[in-house]
Amino acid sequence: MVPPVSPSTTSPSHVPGTPAVPAGTPPSVRLRPWQRAAFDRFTAHEARDYLAVATPGAGKTTFALACARWALGRERRRLIVVAPTSHLKVQWAMAAHRIGLELDPDWTPGGGLARDVHGLVTTYQHIATAGTAKVLRGLATDAFVILDEIHHAGDEKAWGDTVRQAFEPAHRRLCLSGTPFRSDAAAIPFVTYEATAEGDTACSHYTYGYADALRDGGVVRPVYFPRFDGVMEWSAPDGSIISANFHDELARDQMAHRLRTALSLDGDWLPAVIRQAHDRLMAIRSAPDGQRDAGGLVIAMDQQHAHAIAALIRRNFGTPAEVVVSDDPTASGRIATFAASDAPWLVAVRMVSEGVDIPRLRVGVYATTVTTELFFRQAVGRFVRWQADRGAQKAYVFLPDDPRLRTHAFSIAEARRHVLRPPVQNDDLMTVEGEAELDSTSVADEPEQLSLFSVLSAVATGMKIHSVTADGVAYDDEPEIDVSAQLDDPELAAALDLHLPDIPTDAGFVREGGRSVAEIKDDLRTRNAFVAQRLVDITGLSHGKVNAEMNRLAGVAKVSAATTEQLERRLRYAESWLRRARGR
Repeated sequence: MVPPVSPSTTSPSHVPGTPAVPAGTPPSVRLRPWQRAAFDRFTAHEARDYLAVATPGAGKTTFALACARWALGRERRRLIVVAPTSHLKVQWAMAAHRIGLELDPDWTPGGGLARDVHGLVTTYQHIATAGTAKVLRGLATDAFVILDEIHHAGDEKAWGDTVRQAFEPAHRRLCLSGTPFRSDAAAIPFVTYEATAEGDTACSHYTYGYADALRDGGVVRPVYFPRFDGVMEWSAPDGSIISANFHDELARDQMAHRLRTALSLDGDWLPAVIRQAHDRLMAIRSAPDGQRDAGGLVIAMDQQHAHAIAALIRRNFGTPAEVVVSDDPTASGRIATFAASDAPWLVAVRMVSEGVDIPRLRVGVYATTVTTELFFRQAVGRFVRWQADRGAQKAYVFLPDDPRLRTHAFSIAEARRHVLRPPVQNDDLMTVEGEAELDSTSVADEPEQLSLFSVLSAVATGMKIHSVTADGVAYDDEPEIDVSAQLDDPELAAALDLHLPDIPTDAGFVREGGRSVAEIKDDLRTRNAFVAQRLVDITGLSHGKVNAEMNRLAGVAKVSAATTEQLERRLRYAESWLRRARGR
């Protein structure tokens, strides 16, 4: 039998009519200079829609939640957050908890919303499922809505349509993006466009680019790009044998074959580059002033490729390598476990392309054939997360010296905006953005041709290294300036302390303690399910009848919409029933 749950920790001294808050709720949040400037501009902004564009790693989540607490403090409203992926729902819920807000990351249209949370977090994909947008529209009426990485609402027409349907009646919509551009003509919902010479261009109310963050110091890491040329040889679909390096001019399909040849484990190019990356990671982990828990990430082409790379790392270096892929239901948990560990290597297929927060990542290998600028920027964004408790912390992303990737790496500091224009069709160096799940630069959509293509050999040659600075491109591995001393100015810190109001839930209280309401409920639901199974085994009743009786005893309509207090009461009654059933 599971141990009994501890008594309710709601505050008995709560005075009706006054907000009760979690123990340890921060009286203020310290913002970075750009966050405070963006916050001040948001609070002065009178229109319903506000778009903030900030480089990955800059702290968009903290900025957005500070805005939400300010808005909910002025007038009680429901808070709804939309994230790009299921994994990010949990990250948003945890970040909200740290700032004194509680979000339900497990919300479903049929489950209802409990009274002891301020709102919910869902995904763009979930909104597009049948009936979800209609339910959300009711919840979003007069609500405060945060749309994270809003450019994803243009990924599919259904996504954009349902996002508009669900959140049109919201009181305010705060849109966030780190890469707010696409090369298609799909307008991003709730974003204002202005006519320019390039076309209709998205307008941001606040923009904070990678160059701005580097210039400020202590916001993002400087990223270095070791680029490797090579000699690649392959058999083309027409039977011809082609040999080329990354500086040879080739037709579009031959460029795709060249990159795929370099990244194949049938040649020596990728193993050689991974060895260089591993040596760099080990040097960072073992240096006297290094980072012992520094991690590395390889972004692979597909699942088979990922598992083969992980096996190569284990075999060649005798070190663990974790694999996460998009269709693994445990992927989010495994990413979280890796983030909290000191394991050296993670190999992923698209799972770690955007938003996933693993600050200890210091070395990456870009081993995928996806060459769109959007995906490339999202991938590089995984390595720029600044860790305040460390000094120098350069990051390295190892690349094929493919001309498309080289161009993206050189322009990583440039702020880009979404321009409504048809995709470029005839430029061999351009691809359709936003198709991260497709190999948009290969012949993956022509399986017959691909089956006739075969790798003959690939050898890595001539490493070049550059970083993108606030002032342009710098070559070679230049010394890094330690900006930690710049962050200890007490006058600056005081100016950035933002005092925020306490926000009660509709239940009139928020549980005390360090865990979020979502974490507590997950634990209570698991324990309720355990006791329910024991009752099924002992009484012979069906799961449906046991759960219905547990709900009746505790006065719970739906477990999904139950408060923590109701779930505790349900567990206590179920445990009492179990004791009586055992005593018969």
